[in-house]
Amino acid sequence: MLQRLRGPNLSFILGSLAFFVVVQILISTGLLNPYWQNILFWGAAMTMVSLGLNLIYGFNGQFSLGQFGFYAIGAYASADITYRWVRNDPSALVVVIFGSILALIFMLGISAFLRRFYGVATLTKFLFNLLAAVLGFFLAVRFINPAIGQPLYQALNGFPQGISQQIVFFLALVGGATLAGIVSYLFGIPVLELGSDYLGIATLGFTIIVKVLLDNTDTLLPFPEMKGARGMVGIPKWTTWPWVFVCFMAVVLVMRNLLHSSTGRAILSVREDERAAELVGINTASTKILAFVVGSVFAGLAGGIRAHDMAFLHPTMFGFLPSFNPLIIIVFGGLGSMTGTIITGFFWIFLLEGLLRLYLPEGFETWRFVVYPLVLLGMMLLRPQGLMGRYEIAFLRRPLPSLRVVKETPPTPAVAPKAEEVAV
Repeated sequence: MLQRLRGPNLSFILGSLAFFVVVQILISTGLLNPYWQNILFWGAAMTMVSLGLNLIYGFNGQFSLGQFGFYAIGAYASADITYRWVRNDPSALVVVIFGSILALIFMLGISAFLRRFYGVATLTKFLFNLLAAVLGFFLAVRFINPAIGQPLYQALNGFPQGISQQIVFFLALVGGATLAGIVSYLFGIPVLELGSDYLGIATLGFTIIVKVLLDNTDTLLPFPEMKGARGMVGIPKWTTWPWVFVCFMAVVLVMRNLLHSSTGRAILSVREDERAAELVGINTASTKILAFVVGSVFAGLAGGIRAHDMAFLHPTMFGFLPSFNPLIIIVFGGLGSMTGTIITGFFWIFLLEGLLRLYLPEGFETWRFVVYPLVLLGMMLLRPQGLMGRYEIAFLRRPLPSLRVVKETPPTPAVAPKAEEVAV
């Protein structure tokens, strides 16, 4: 264990802790004003979304434009939990948490059951898993919430207010990320069988569907507190720098360890040659769904962080044009490079929402949709591999095994048989 904390690992840990302490001091002393805090938190959230897309597209090779849809699901789900909680209503917390647990249990059971049969149709898998998820949330709404809603609310309020708030916020973030993962799994079962271009169109359609549903949450969906196209207000502003740092580091560490595992090698093999991966025994369908779900969970977690920083949500924040931001970030940074995505994600928000708004002439930010294509065109012509290519810092790079010197033993000289052992 101590050997693993040497070299790049120790440098990364110490550097991250030093960065956390410096930023916390700047915030505590007021040197980092609320505007630049918002830029920093926004950059972390957008980088988390982009890392998830890089896992799906850059490392697994599945072209997706649906990342902002899962970002929106995580944002609205976590915001609804805390919005109702501060108004003495624990129903959203109970339904999202326990409904997700039951849905996951039922879907795992369905998957184990269907594995006993050969050649199960994709539509059958989708319908069975959809019914399992619906059953889980129905049981949570119909039975679990009336039974334990108020006792759970009283139990959590028995803690000091600060501790109770942090517990609820943690559960809200986990619930939003889990719900985004469940939806991505159900959506990915039929859609991930499509080719690259068709997959991109299908996932873009998913983002548009989510945006339309959010526009009508107070009419088509039974969520009047979200206020539809008017925007959701009254969300508790609970996002702090420690929460942003912990969530961001969790995403980086989970993705790094996943890519360095045998599962990560399977994910990369699908990108390189899906047919060859199938021939060596890799279940490419499960591998693609795994990468898709993990990337969507990252987006859902980032949505919860962003929602409780803005304290306001509007469907236009997750519309058609903003959904291209993660794709632009990973193309700029380099497909298949975590380092490039991290650097470009923070720089992208710092440039567009910081420098362009403060130091360039008023109205210049409206030209961003003209600047985007020109910059992307120049990038594709001059450096198609992105700014960082596939370069990784030492901590994120796969460590090479240490060389071992094997001492060669001299061959044992042959012993001639004795004269009496030779057959005459």
